[in-house]
Amino acid sequence: MKLAAGMDAPDFEMKDADGRTWRLKDLRGQKVVLYFYPADDTPGCTAEACDFRDTKSEFDAAGYQVLGVSPQGAESHAAFASKFNLNFPLLVDSDMSVAEAYGALREAPGDYKGIPLHILRSTFVIDENGKIAEALYGVHGRGHVADVRKLVDV
Repeated sequence: MKLAAGMDAPDFEMKDADGRTWRLKDLRGQKVVLYFYPADDTPGCTAEACDFRDTKSEFDAAGYQVLGVSPQGAESHAAFASKFNLNFPLLVDSDMSVAEAYGALREAPGDYKGIPLHILRSTFVIDENGKIAEALYGVHGRGHVADVRKLVDV
C-alpha cells in the first residue's frame, strides 16, 4: 500500500551503522526526511546520498532529521558513509519490513541476483506529529534532493 499526505507514518525501529537504535516515535516533535535507496555505493544511490550530505546543514536549519534506509548491513553502511563522508545516519532494514510498511518495495525484473523484491527509491517527509507530509515514490537518485528541498522550503 502506498502512503499519501495526511496518513500516519508507520513507526519503525532500525539500527544505524554504529548500532544506535532509531525509532520514529522517539523523533516526535522533529520533522524527518526518510529516504529509501536500493544499495550502498552504487551510482544513483551515491549521488543521492552526497546531495543529502551537501545540503544537510540546510535541512538541519529547517528542523529536519535526514535518515537513509536500505537493506545492507551495518558494515556496508559504515563503509559507504566513510567513503563519501556522509553526515547523517544510514539505517539497516535487512528484511525490508520497514520498506514494505512504507510501500517502498517493488518486484525485481526477472531473477535479478536471485532477489525477488527490491527497494523502490522513495522519500517521505514526515511532520512533527508523525504524519506523512509528502510521499514520493520511484524517484531518481540524481537531482531528487533539489526537488525535496523545494517541497519543504529548504
